[in-house]
Amino acid sequence: MGFIALVIALLIEQVRPLPANNVAHRLVGGLADLIRGSTDAGQRQHGAIGWALMALVIVGAVLLLDWVASLIHPVALVVFHIAVLYLTVGFRQFSHAFTEIQVVLAADDLAGARRVLERWLTTSSPDDRIEMPARDAPVDVVCRMAIAHALVASHRHVFAPLFWYMILPGPMGPVLYRLAESLARRWDTPVAHGEAKINEPYGAVAGWIYRVLDWLPVRLSAAGFAIVGNFEDAVFCWRGAVAAGTGSEQRPLLLAAGGGALGLRIAEPALEARWASGDQGFEWQGVAPDASGLRSAVGLVWRSVILWAGLFAMVSVAAWLGQ
Repeated sequence: MGFIALVIALLIEQVRPLPANNVAHRLVGGLADLIRGSTDAGQRQHGAIGWALMALVIVGAVLLLDWVASLIHPVALVVFHIAVLYLTVGFRQFSHAFTEIQVVLAADDLAGARRVLERWLTTSSPDDRIEMPARDAPVDVVCRMAIAHALVASHRHVFAPLFWYMILPGPMGPVLYRLAESLARRWDTPVAHGEAKINEPYGAVAGWIYRVLDWLPVRLSAAGFAIVGNFEDAVFCWRGAVAAGTGSEQRPLLLAAGGGALGLRIAEPALEARWASGDQGFEWQGVAPDASGLRSAVGLVWRSVILWAGLFAMVSVAAWLGQ
């Protein structure tokens, strides 16, 4: 049932993409702001209370509706799973901007590609930890940033929610993961403190919970890139990132494995400098990406989807035969 619901949800999303500023995400964001306004007293424990309240309301409501749908009819249960997966898993939540960059670059409009990329980065990651393209960024930099952000977005929007949908009962998994990701992005962000920027204690718990939930999925996503891409180079870059001390971070790990799988240098110069520093540093000799690299990245992501969807199908069939 879960695999069928996933396939139908992905097909629906291809026909009717979920808007970025949809009602469900606005309601969750509004509730997050309301709970933070009511519980934020500047301490970590208050952040834990706020996170628990959000999980109780959102995840509890999903589990309750899942139980009610199971009492009504199996078809109602499938429909509910499709609706939840449509809201939590999907390519078109990020791929439309990536496709637009491909189209604009094919028309030889580099300035337009920069504008699309900047709008994409601003709307999908509203904080200053994401590198923004310079006004005179060349085509290889635009392609590098687009591929890097697409690989990270594919993990957050597809592979990680799919993993938790396979592990946890009902639709609880993708809802819990996307809630943790949303709260970490909304609460655990730097704020101005004099001339410096610091992370407030309230959001530290949200960031920690998201890292815990993402620890295994991010490594499975990186492994998927390696399996369906250039395995030896992906593993070399992965091991190099770990040796350089960045293997515990989500973005560097995905960029290392994804860049090696594609044979491209998609990490930002600051991250490459971190990889090259130290006694166990390494230098990745991949090529600079161009417009063809965008197509290669699309192929890598789709092959990864087929890999994990096939695994999900086999697990579903094995569970059905075991009953």
